[in-house]
Amino acid sequence: MGWQDSSWLLTCICFYFTFVRAVTTQKSVPWEVQRYDGWYNNLINHHRGSAGDTLVHLLPANYADGVGEPWLEPELPNPRSISNVAMRGNSGLPSTENRTVLFVIFGYHVVADVVDTTKPGCPIDFLNIRIPKDDPHFNAGKSKKKYIDYERSQWHTKTGWSPNNPREQVNQETSWLDGSSIYGSSHSRCDALRSFAHGQFASRAKGSNPAQSLPAESNIGNLMWSAPDPSTGDHSINGLSVLGNARGNENLFIMAEGVIWFRYHNYLASQFENESLGLTDEELFQKARKWVIATFQKIAFYDWLPAFLGHDVPPYDRYQSFVDSGVSHEFQVAAMSSLATMFPPGVYMRNRTCNFRDIVSKDGTNTSKALRVCNSYWNRQNQNVEKPEDIDDLIFGMASQIAEKEDNIVVEDLRDYMYGTLRFSRSDFIATSIQQSRDHGLATYNTAREAFRLAPTKNWTDINPELSINNMELFQQLAQLYRNDTSKLELLPGGMLENNGTFGKLFTTIILEQFERLRNGDRFWFENTQNGLFTEEEINIIRNRTFYDVIVAVTDAKEEQDIQKNVFFWRNGDPCEQPKQLTERDLEPCTPISTMNYFEGSPAGFGIILVILILLPILCYIAAYIVSHYHKKDFKQLQKKQQGATKSAKDLKGIKVSEWQGPKEKNRDICLQLVDKKTIKVLDIRNTLIRSINLGSHSSVKVVQSNNKGQKALLLHIPNEYDLVLFFQEENLRDDFIRQLRSYLDRNDLPLETSEMSEQDILKNAVTKQERSQLLDTFFRHLFSQILDIDRLDAGNLGFEASVKAKEALTCELSRTEFADFLGLKADSLFVESMFSLADKDGNGYVSFKEFLDILVVLMKGTPEEKSKLVFRMYDMEGKGCLSVEEFHNVMSSFAEVSSNTIEEAQTKEAVESVLKEAGYQDKSELTWEDFHFLLRDQEKNLFFSNLPIPGKGKKSGNIPLKRGCDSFLINRKQSGALYAAPSVYTEARRQKYERSKVKQKIQQFKRFIENYRRHIFCAATFFAITAAVCVERAYYYGFDAETSGIPETTRVGIIVSRSTAAGVSFMYSYILLTMCRNLITFLRETFLNQYIPFDAAVDFHRLIAAVAVILSVIHTLGHVINVYIFCNSPISILSCMFPYVFINNGSEEPHPYYWWFFQSIPGMTGVLLLIVLAIMHVFAFHHFRRSSFRAFWVTHHLYVVLYVLVIIHGSSGIVQTPRFFIYFIAPALLYLGDKLYSLRLKKVEIAVVRAELLPSGVTMLVFKKPHDFDYKSGQWVRIACLSLGTNEYHPFTLTSAPHEDNLSLHIRAVGPWTTRLRELYSPESITELGCLPKLHLDGPFGEGHQEWNKYEVSVLVGGGIGVTPFASILKDLVAKSSINSKIQCKKVYFIWVTRTQRQFEWLTDIIREVEENDKNDLVSVHIYITQLAEKFDLRTTMLYICERHFQKESNRSLFTGLRSITHFGRPPFVAFFNSLQEVHPMVNKIGVFSCGPPGLTKNVEKACRHLNKRDETHFIHHYENF
Repeated sequence: MGWQDSSWLLTCICFYFTFVRAVTTQKSVPWEVQRYDGWYNNLINHHRGSAGDTLVHLLPANYADGVGEPWLEPELPNPRSISNVAMRGNSGLPSTENRTVLFVIFGYHVVADVVDTTKPGCPIDFLNIRIPKDDPHFNAGKSKKKYIDYERSQWHTKTGWSPNNPREQVNQETSWLDGSSIYGSSHSRCDALRSFAHGQFASRAKGSNPAQSLPAESNIGNLMWSAPDPSTGDHSINGLSVLGNARGNENLFIMAEGVIWFRYHNYLASQFENESLGLTDEELFQKARKWVIATFQKIAFYDWLPAFLGHDVPPYDRYQSFVDSGVSHEFQVAAMSSLATMFPPGVYMRNRTCNFRDIVSKDGTNTSKALRVCNSYWNRQNQNVEKPEDIDDLIFGMASQIAEKEDNIVVEDLRDYMYGTLRFSRSDFIATSIQQSRDHGLATYNTAREAFRLAPTKNWTDINPELSINNMELFQQLAQLYRNDTSKLELLPGGMLENNGTFGKLFTTIILEQFERLRNGDRFWFENTQNGLFTEEEINIIRNRTFYDVIVAVTDAKEEQDIQKNVFFWRNGDPCEQPKQLTERDLEPCTPISTMNYFEGSPAGFGIILVILILLPILCYIAAYIVSHYHKKDFKQLQKKQQGATKSAKDLKGIKVSEWQGPKEKNRDICLQLVDKKTIKVLDIRNTLIRSINLGSHSSVKVVQSNNKGQKALLLHIPNEYDLVLFFQEENLRDDFIRQLRSYLDRNDLPLETSEMSEQDILKNAVTKQERSQLLDTFFRHLFSQILDIDRLDAGNLGFEASVKAKEALTCELSRTEFADFLGLKADSLFVESMFSLADKDGNGYVSFKEFLDILVVLMKGTPEEKSKLVFRMYDMEGKGCLSVEEFHNVMSSFAEVSSNTIEEAQTKEAVESVLKEAGYQDKSELTWEDFHFLLRDQEKNLFFSNLPIPGKGKKSGNIPLKRGCDSFLINRKQSGALYAAPSVYTEARRQKYERSKVKQKIQQFKRFIENYRRHIFCAATFFAITAAVCVERAYYYGFDAETSGIPETTRVGIIVSRSTAAGVSFMYSYILLTMCRNLITFLRETFLNQYIPFDAAVDFHRLIAAVAVILSVIHTLGHVINVYIFCNSPISILSCMFPYVFINNGSEEPHPYYWWFFQSIPGMTGVLLLIVLAIMHVFAFHHFRRSSFRAFWVTHHLYVVLYVLVIIHGSSGIVQTPRFFIYFIAPALLYLGDKLYSLRLKKVEIAVVRAELLPSGVTMLVFKKPHDFDYKSGQWVRIACLSLGTNEYHPFTLTSAPHEDNLSLHIRAVGPWTTRLRELYSPESITELGCLPKLHLDGPFGEGHQEWNKYEVSVLVGGGIGVTPFASILKDLVAKSSINSKIQCKKVYFIWVTRTQRQFEWLTDIIREVEENDKNDLVSVHIYITQLAEKFDLRTTMLYICERHFQKESNRSLFTGLRSITHFGRPPFVAFFNSLQEVHPMVNKIGVFSCGPPGLTKNVEKACRHLNKRDETHFIHHYENF
């Protein structure tokens, strides 16, 4: 249930208590029951005098702007300065009329019954009082300014809009003398006071004497005002008495007054119960209540008021309904300030026998004569006032004690030590009262006098001539404060200065006027015989009751000797005279001012929470890395398991040992084979050759054994190579190896030299592979410096000061393995063996610097004849000057080896025959060098540019710039008359396009970019414009229009940031669902909307929205961090205004700690959980983790359900605003739900697999039945799940079947755990074990950009690796439609297949062959790029290129693929390719380019399209998908 729902429920409860309960009460009571809230007292104006009604201005409101802005400094003096000048003085002067302290306290009780404006307005508006620097008490510090807090009173929201409707403050109490301070001003509050038994209030001790009991203690946090005790700082509810007046515990004296009336009610209820048996609890309570109210009215008006005025009051005439009894602002000021002058610094306590008690200090160490007023504010636990009899003693003491003199002086307990806030524990009652009068817009002193027909004062001394004689300095200082302008003198100081032993005329006139209106306008006044409350006899009884009677009834005072009859005065002869008139010096000192920082002690914890929140993404990243690591580990184990059979079949013959590779490398397991020809082969556990050690050129073999640490290490020293360091499991195994090695060497006539040293020395002296590599690096750099134009500094210094290792590099020799590594080939290949033998002129099994230099000069700078002669000599092993046909076949086989046996032996033989036949050498048995060079006649230019790829050879390495020709790949076979066109230089047809200025090029590039991505830009701009508008709207609202909440004034930056981003995040989190409505997107892409919305970019747009939403979420969090910090430093009064459904201002002031906001509030808890969920979802969605652990991505991304639940709960509390998330969420959620439900119709159906086949390169082909009504288009994709794998996760795959086929087919490559296990599941062994083909669950089909291939006249399909799957479907669909002469827009399709070898996806070769056979209209042009073969101008592949050319001429098919399609070597040059398209199709304005494959491939295609789109030529529109 949200807070708004709670408020609605609270409204219903209040209606029940205020109306239904009132009606029920009235039915059980025979007289009209007066409402607690004051409503319907006046039957004409029902709300008049009710709680929540406005105060009355007897005089026009005096605001600076005429509306609500008060007069402040410098127009008026500082309130504290006025207090210091006009109200400061010595205490100890008694009342001239001997008015008692009880008179003062009763007066406060009367005022509290009719007026309460202490509740601050909302939003909180501070009018803090500046403390003067020379203040004698507060002593504004030298380091910073100090203020007395003042919060402006609550005002009616319908006022304060114009000078005709100025601000009017709200009265929290009823304006009637109806006992609101006893019973509360609402029905619910009164119920909280009641025991609902015997018509009495609830008391602490059940069953006790009603007249000697104490009210119940407060256990409801918001029932009693619980302001902090300035002497202790305690602001808890413990120890507070439950009274009708919420502020009844303000001090011990007002509390005692409230207890008297609490007791008196219970006393009367007990009396009535004894007199009238059978009355219900409600009847007893209401009867006692009306008698208490009547008694209170009589005492207040006919006893207390005359005592205040000094004369009798007019008698009661009749009820006057037209009289407005509303309490005036002027009355509040007059009454409170008049009583303040009489308040003593301390109050006596005595018992009925006149024994004045000693007061024990709070620490119990000292005693004083009286309770110090300044230390009695908001006391929870005071050991002097704990028991019922303590209340009696306090009442008796106040009845005997003479109040302070009726003058302008206020004791320091109210003026300097009045209770303040926790932040500044002391305040000034007079200063705050002056500020309140300004806040309320009170008229000036002279204006008030004129209004009440009193002469205005022109001179300052006219205010109080007698006082001016005794204290002229006071008036002089006051005149200086007001700039000697009496017209500016305010009502409060002016009225107080009139006092001089008697109350001034102005204040007494105001107070009398108010009381008369209270009496005459009150329909429930006890003397009104028309209301039927009392009979004449009962009225007379009430008229004779005094406060003395009340006190005697509820205390242990029984005789006049215990307490005087008129408790408001103490006359000579009355009992128990006070010991002396108290002064501050007679009492314990006031507790000094204390300050409090609400955030004190919180920075550390607050900072820790922030650090944890900041570390959330890092922690999630670590978790994702761990999960990814374990998934990779499991996947490797799975791969090893599948390769287990292969590995076990390979029986590793040889000596198994561990090799030490270096100090920073791990040891690896190897196998040593001692083979013929004096060679030691080193193989890994997969039986792959690591290195071959040729011992033929060595005169001996040196072995070093370790003689410590178990004697398990052995070093085999090989000159001109890095050493072989071996570790054996046991010493005897090492000894066995040495015996075998010795025997092997003996058979080959090689001596074995052995020595010993410690294991540490062996490892220290051994030449590692890394050290050898560094040596070879220097070798090659100096080698190239001899041939190429390389800076000598880049090659290294060869001077006398050169290092030993640099000189050693020039004398070192390369082994065959190092020679092969340099060429990037395998050491055991025939090509390497031939070239190495050719380079090794001295036949020592190593190539020296000079030998390598000789052959490298030919390769890098030689003529075509020199290069062909070099190749010829490589294979003319015997140097006879000719090659047999068999040797020429070996030449071609050696070149085939560079493609990892890409070409089969039969293909090689067929290619050789084709080449010889074309040259006319088919009858020759031997070929001379001239014959061999003749075979290369057509490729002489290529041979000139051919070389060997040198690792690291760049610009600085002197790479010779090659002006290579570029294939014009788009040759029409029928027009050319040849099946394969020779490479030719491509010439740009419109070269003037390149001659533009750079500015025009940039402009054109920008225009093309806009044209290419106009739909993307439009949708993104629209979406984010709406997001920005939503954010700006909320920012504007909370910046300017939400002033009534008080939030902007408190935390403007934080709230604007948090609320604006919250609106944006709500919008984005809602509409991001539409990007995942796959079925809806598939449907909409067939409509006109596809022209405006790039549906293909749905996933990319999903990622973009998610990224921006996460950023906004982080900013939203930062805004709330600011808010929490500010809220933790804001008193509860401010928080209750901002969050009325969460906080209630009960006076305690201290805000909730920071951890409450984070972990105990609904928004805080859900916010933290949302951050955790977002961090998990976002981190696990990273490309790396998604690829390495799709299962983790799948599971964590399904947390979106939790995300939306948390978002709904997060905003439902309505702390700041009413929930708004549903505004954005409902529509997208319904669409998403419908899309999901549509998918479920297929997901729940199991699809039978018709055929499963394991193809090479880890590809699994699955053919399964097409579901009923399953319509799809070529290029679309589906999601499948296989429950037999133990998981329900769905994976996307493109359909390779065409729409016209009866079954659906997928080709799935095993590249991850799921696909690998799927391949294992459909293996013949698994199927045999299961007895059937496991079924699948299908979801789809879903559309993507590839399905739009037929919307362009010319389409280019680029597939890499397994990314060719969508094009398999497209090619089959195209040929099928072409065969039946179906009308399609597409006229030409170019399919580019980029594959490592043609064997990698042989299944596609069959599809392409079928396409070639059925393509009667020459719609499809296929180009195959085999990337495992180097480029054509590499010396290694020149011969293969020649063979391919001849083979295609003769057989009309490729030597490599067996297809008629053109085969290229290396990677496709997309820019040149697309350039050619512009020439072949000059009339086509737009060409669709569709690519699918690794990111590197699609990025290269995208770059090529962007490059060509910079021109004003054909526009290439690129659609791509990555896997």
